[in-house]
Amino acid sequence: MEHRVLHVRRAVKEYYRRDGMDRAKGQDTKVGPPKSATSVRDVPLNDTAIEMINRLREEVYLGEDTPLIPNEKGDFIKPINLLRRFYRLQTAAGIPEEELKGLHALRHTFATTLINGIKQPDGTIKSLTVKQVADLLGHTTTEITELYYVKKDNTKLEGLTDAFNL
Repeated sequence: MEHRVLHVRRAVKEYYRRDGMDRAKGQDTKVGPPKSATSVRDVPLNDTAIEMINRLREEVYLGEDTPLIPNEKGDFIKPINLLRRFYRLQTAAGIPEEELKGLHALRHTFATTLINGIKQPDGTIKSLTVKQVADLLGHTTTEITELYYVKKDNTKLEGLTDAFNL
């Protein structure tokens, strides 16, 4: 927190249980390294992110090595349960059910906003290069960032952005 950086070093993956070659009932989670070497990265945190992390820590804080958003036991939350929480937050913010977005929509909004830029009080626009955004997202090339994450028209996500003060 003192360096205002989020270190991405692990990923939580959900997978189906197996009984030999057959799929068994239920799913388990596994914590391990991210998908690729470039997925291991440091993401700078702005004032809003720091404030939100501090609020989360006021609710429950179990140490530096614990998940930012833990389950009720302090362990890593299953991805599906985190998604359900996110849907409940959107609903509480007044977003209609047919307009609910997945967590990945935040990633798209983040990338688009960084590349398109944010208007500053003096009228200038502050933005990052596609390469800088690709590095923050953990992409191996800028082409992936441009193809999948950078949208020149983000009006569909404005309601979500406004609702969460992004």
